[in-house]
Amino acid sequence: MTPRKSFLLRLDPAVHDALARWPADEMRSTNAQVGFLLRRALADAGRLLGESGEQARRGRPRKHEAPDEQE
Repeated sequence: MTPRKSFLLRLDPAVHDALARWPADEMRSTNAQVGFLLRRALADAGRLLGESGEQARRGRPRKHEAPDEQE
């Protein structure tokens, strides 16, 4: 299992309070809720790595790529 990474996050007090209440409503820990929100935002933005380990490609394919190589 890959070890998880940690980092310090500074939040506005109002954001922190709202974030602390939200997971309690859904029976989650604050850490799990933040992870869920980040994964969802990354997926919505097309920045979450896929199963292949590559980011989903957006826009036109590069000129050296054949059209059937795009995702």
